Amino acid sequence: MSPSTPILDAAMLRAILDSVPDPVLVADLEHTIVFMNRAAVVHYSKGEALLGTNLLDCHNEQSNRVILEVLETLRAGEEERLITDNEKHRIYMRAVRDCDGALVGYYERYEPPAAR
Repeated sequence: MSPSTPILDAAMLRAILDSVPDPVLVADLEHTIVFMNRAAVVHYSKGEALLGTNLLDCHNEQSNRVILEVLETLRAGEEERLITDNEKHRIYMRAVRDCDGALVGYYERYEPPAAR
């Protein structure tokens, strides 16, 4: 990186993610919810109270099985997997990787019907 390359700080990154109109909820590899954009806070009934809690506690047994299975495919190198497809939206589970490509977490990415 050259000295003239701007550095993206946490506040700017949050502003970017808050500008996304669909919920973005990020969990680490222990399934702890570590980030929610503004749309996610509004979307989920418990809002910001979900931060720091375990994502698996928010889902039923079948959903947890899907999350755990998809996490294994992300560990194996897959980047994204469709996990819900209905008339309201599609939900994808997407890998979050560090600069070396190591999996550090995952997030749910929503695709509204209009985007199809």
